[in-house]
Amino acid sequence: MICFLQLTRNVVTTQKLSDGKAIGDGQTQRCLRGLVLLPLSRMLWITNLEVTRLTEPWHPSGVMLRARIGMTVAQFFGSNRDGLKNPQTSGSKGSRNVNKQPLRVDNTLTAIDTHQKALDVNLDPRRYGTFAEIGAGQEVVRWFFRVGGGAGTIAKSISAYDMKVSDAIYGRAQRYVCRERLQAMLDYEHKLNLDRLGEVRGDTTAFFAFADTVSARNFKGTNECHGWMGIKFQAYPRDDDSQIILHVKMLDHEAALQQEALGIVGVNLIHAALSLNHEPKLLVSSLLDGLSTARIEIDMIEFSGIAFRHVDNRLMSLTLVELGLSNAAMFASTGEVLQPSEFFYRRPILVERGSFRPVCNVNIDMLRCANEKFQQLPNVQGKDVAMVMEITMRNLKAGGEIDLRDFLARADVMSACGYTVLISDYFEYYRLAAYLASITKESIGITMGAGSLLDLFDEKYYTQLDGGILESFGRLFKNDLKIYCYPLLNQETGELITCENLAIAPELQKLYGYLFDRGGINHLDNYDPNCLTIFSREVLQHIKRGDSCWESMVPAAVADVVKSKRYFGYQTV
Repeated sequence: MICFLQLTRNVVTTQKLSDGKAIGDGQTQRCLRGLVLLPLSRMLWITNLEVTRLTEPWHPSGVMLRARIGMTVAQFFGSNRDGLKNPQTSGSKGSRNVNKQPLRVDNTLTAIDTHQKALDVNLDPRRYGTFAEIGAGQEVVRWFFRVGGGAGTIAKSISAYDMKVSDAIYGRAQRYVCRERLQAMLDYEHKLNLDRLGEVRGDTTAFFAFADTVSARNFKGTNECHGWMGIKFQAYPRDDDSQIILHVKMLDHEAALQQEALGIVGVNLIHAALSLNHEPKLLVSSLLDGLSTARIEIDMIEFSGIAFRHVDNRLMSLTLVELGLSNAAMFASTGEVLQPSEFFYRRPILVERGSFRPVCNVNIDMLRCANEKFQQLPNVQGKDVAMVMEITMRNLKAGGEIDLRDFLARADVMSACGYTVLISDYFEYYRLAAYLASITKESIGITMGAGSLLDLFDEKYYTQLDGGILESFGRLFKNDLKIYCYPLLNQETGELITCENLAIAPELQKLYGYLFDRGGINHLDNYDPNCLTIFSREVLQHIKRGDSCWESMVPAAVADVVKSKRYFGYQTV
């Protein structure tokens, strides 16, 4: 049996909850400001108490109490002798430090719900700023109004829905749900705060501007549900600006649920930016608190400014995929993070998967050959093909945990070759194909070596599918995807293995023949013979031994990077 006391001004009431008793027919009941006995010797002040009927078998009573804990009763009455006034919900801001989110011993975050996060920001006397939201309502600022104390945090709330009104404020834009529009909103609103309020309260206030521009589910449900969100802020009064920008994909099937999820992500972002800017990885991990990737996916995040001067955004892209916030993330050869659907917008895509330890001449030749063939397709001719080098999380974790220096080494050598990098959690090619097809209507090509093509026909990789290898190939070639096979030189026999003489299992030869005849699998005959004897694992061994012969097996730019940064265990004799 659980007992709790409810305080309403000068009246104290007691309610008992018997084991197994359904409270309000399964509905959540709320009582504000109370004392909970867990047991009587550990009475705690709470700002909200929820009693929820549960069905989880591990909970014998079927009842759960959830409370936001403020302080013990002794602390409460010791510091508030003038009456029953909760210091966390009073109209004026307290002086306590709420800018640091508590950590457990294992350096992970303690659970803080959305209500408490918004309240923490409201109670910090240094924080003051603007909320500008376009699309999906004003779900973020609503949290800060609802929890109390918002007058001390919210300088302005604005929602410029009309396109002409939005253009008049932020300038014209080709699209209204895009990164450029978000940046214009952040720049304008933050500068406005500094210009109007900097002289009056700049010595004690760290200003911020939060903005989002979103396309939530329309009435017919035919649009892409996604949005851009960001915050530009001062970590301390008079500090230089810092900024976080992210892109979200909303996966709920109802507009109201999308709006709710967007509001939670916005609160998470604001709270994390102001309290966890010193711990970027923890900041990223907190963005989906109170949500799941079944509702929201974050496929791009970018840190910039003084507070993040030491942050490598490529590592943050890796973190998104590593933590499961997204299944894919991208960055350009310059290190700039990219949002996949914007980068691939109306562009044919050509992908090469590999370990790239390091990038060798054969990797470059493989993409060159495939691109020449790909460009000959009638629906690709004359178009700007997006050529991408892809690394899977399984490859990065081949040795157990991800080695960050090894990842940066691979990223640097790929960037030195001028290629865009895709990090994905799509080990199965049919999942990669489905992902790419979801973000472009143009043609898709994948280039691989003959050895990888042989692995593609190994049925052990498809046992989890009801339809086995047939189902996987149905998904892989669904949108007329093209595979370009680069030949493999057998080092023992000297035989050249191509897609025309590949040793496919007898029971799969007719399936292979069908895919080959219809143009799904294509032979690359325009290869450079000098590249056939280059294997990345051998190049890696030469680098570690200090044998300089490896330098002729990789592009000159790659050799320079490896030697200057001593990557891959580089040794000199």
